[in-house]
Amino acid sequence: MMIGRMLKKDFLRKKLITIVVFAFIFLSALLVASGANLMIELGNSLDVLFSKAHTPHFVQMHTGPLDQAEIDSWSAANEMVTDQQTVEMITIDGANLYLGASQESEATSIMDISFVTQNEAFDFLLDLDNNIIHLSPGEIAVPVYYIQERDLAVGDLVRVNTDAGEMVFTITTFSRDSQMNPAIASSKRFLIHKQEFASLREQIAETEYLVEFMLVDDTEMSAFSSAYQASDLPKTGPAVDQSLFKIMNSLSDGLVAGVVILMSLLLVVIAILSLRFTLLATIEEDTKEIGVMKAIGIARADIKRLYLAKYVVMGAAAALLGYLASLLLNQVLSANVLLYIGSASKSVWQTAVPLIAASSIALIVTISCAVILRRFNRISAVAALRSGSVGESMKSLPMFTLKRGQRLNINAYLGVRDVLQRAKLYGLLAFVFFFCAVIIIIPIHFLTTIQSPTFISYMGTGQSDMRIDFRQSDDVADRFETAVATLTADPDVAKLSPLVTSQFKVMQPDGTLEILNIESGDFSLFPLDYVKGTSPQQENEIALSNLNASEMEKQLGDTVTLVIDGQAREMVVSGIYQDITNGGRTAKAMLPYNPQTAIWFTVSLDLAPGVSIEGKTAEYAQLFDSARVTDTADFVSQTVGNTAQQLKTVTTVTVVVGLALSVLITSLFMMMLISKDNNQIAIMRSLGFSLRHIRTQYLTRALFLLVVGIALGTLFSNTLGQQLVSAAFSLQGASRIKFVIDPLQAYVAYPLLLMVTVAATTFLSTRTGIKETNIAAMIME
Repeated sequence: MMIGRMLKKDFLRKKLITIVVFAFIFLSALLVASGANLMIELGNSLDVLFSKAHTPHFVQMHTGPLDQAEIDSWSAANEMVTDQQTVEMITIDGANLYLGASQESEATSIMDISFVTQNEAFDFLLDLDNNIIHLSPGEIAVPVYYIQERDLAVGDLVRVNTDAGEMVFTITTFSRDSQMNPAIASSKRFLIHKQEFASLREQIAETEYLVEFMLVDDTEMSAFSSAYQASDLPKTGPAVDQSLFKIMNSLSDGLVAGVVILMSLLLVVIAILSLRFTLLATIEEDTKEIGVMKAIGIARADIKRLYLAKYVVMGAAAALLGYLASLLLNQVLSANVLLYIGSASKSVWQTAVPLIAASSIALIVTISCAVILRRFNRISAVAALRSGSVGESMKSLPMFTLKRGQRLNINAYLGVRDVLQRAKLYGLLAFVFFFCAVIIIIPIHFLTTIQSPTFISYMGTGQSDMRIDFRQSDDVADRFETAVATLTADPDVAKLSPLVTSQFKVMQPDGTLEILNIESGDFSLFPLDYVKGTSPQQENEIALSNLNASEMEKQLGDTVTLVIDGQAREMVVSGIYQDITNGGRTAKAMLPYNPQTAIWFTVSLDLAPGVSIEGKTAEYAQLFDSARVTDTADFVSQTVGNTAQQLKTVTTVTVVVGLALSVLITSLFMMMLISKDNNQIAIMRSLGFSLRHIRTQYLTRALFLLVVGIALGTLFSNTLGQQLVSAAFSLQGASRIKFVIDPLQAYVAYPLLLMVTVAATTFLSTRTGIKETNIAAMIME
């Protein structure tokens, strides 16, 4: 009962302060529980999707003729294989595809679009309830990606132009594809009925194949991959495995979950700092009462328990409410998971882990309070009763003394001087401003970077005005050579770089052979920013992508053994670069390409000054009707558009949170500071300082600390923050991301917004508190 009365009395005395601290603990618990739930939801939903779709363990993409009997024979003889199927896909030129009511085709889309039928053994396409889709003639299931990208709905039409006329399909459902679901996957499968598929195949000759395998033991993936690549089976295309499918499906939502958890941890730090200042201010105010309790014989441990009880109750209540509120927030954060991947039945862990995460916040608060309350050990009953204060040291600043004749604003001078004298006291506010700057600047920098055309350098490609990708077909090499000749003769083209990616066999240390995708061409025209070394300059040099170099354990100067035309050829590693595409596993070398093993044909080009990129894109799309023509900015936007959109949402949230933090902490700090400086304010008022003068001193302190916090936050964001983002992307193949900074946005707009917010908060927080302070009240005490 006594503790209850004490808590009630303390709350009524410090309502706003208690509410602010409670809010920080609540938000910390809310975000950490929501982040933990999103991680578990993502993992569980992926498991369900992959289980219901029966996602293949290994997939070899192939263009050109194949011998299914040979594949069947090899599969039957391989003990690692439990099932095999070959999926035929009809390649649709985007210029001939129209979605919904749009009169514009998908000619400018970077997606490789294929029409397929439902598989019979595994690798099923699922509907939005994760059930296997069965269609009737005239119906089509469109990838879920187009719900967001093209705002399609059930009942909309999909039109395909063929030589025989237009084929029209009605969207009856949207499909989830465990292989090609995410936006970062540049291929999409549309599901149609077998009857239309047969009719379409007669009119469109371009087809591709997915040679798919289910294994007895998925831990033997590496051994199986080596065995397949060493065989003579079809392989004119990239090979991918189930682990890569999982990484690609979890990339965007995993990034959001990571940011949410990081924000929650930052809030925990700020909550602990706020608690520290609150407790110290409370102890300062209650020094006489503490002295009395010690003098009458109440044990130090019992006094600690009285103060600790409040924060134990507060921490537990805030954590519990945070967990309950996270049940509502989960619906918002999980919306993208539910759309792209689907939901899974709730497991015990999905309830337990977020609850444990929220409870850990309460435990951290309790432990922090117990550590802070050790300050009681330094309070003497006699000293407390005599002075009514625990004492506060102020640094002497002989070099910062006001002298006659100096032209300084006295109030600004006193404000800065007080900050420097009581640096330890003001450290909390500077630290909070530092965190506010960091959680605002890092997401802004990263969003600017990912939206910049220069982001293409993290896709293993040098920056250029345009790129033309040639789809695989029997005559792709001839079409590529013809296009290169046409572009070379075009006076509007300033420079161009034909690039061909072919498959080569690389010898591993144990003597086994694996396939390595190597891009050939002149890499000096559109150079990459290499993590280490330079692009290949000689025919015996090779540059490896970051993930390839890591997996092959290669550094600059090491050798890689390629097997070309049956002969071993030593290649020296000249450079290591970043690439988040194609699983991050690529290489570059000045090798002649073999049309039989070439899998990708690309032309990068710059236009002459004054030539319209948009106009040339349209012209080349007409001229090279079987190629995909995109400008670099559009290519980047379509590839990482979904991730950028989610990051934009996260950035908006972090800006709002950063501003809200600055408001809450500034108001809390100023109220406590005025309470602490009550006597000093009264003395200044008696000496003739007006309320405006005193408010100016407090405003100077806040803005001075804000400038320091923003400066340190900017420095941290541009250095360690950049390294943190690089570490997060290292698993995707980018280990050294350099922020593209918009100085007007990052260094002017948002700092000014913070300054206005802090200035307004300081003005409002000091307006009432200073008015109520006077010399008479101080004497009465």
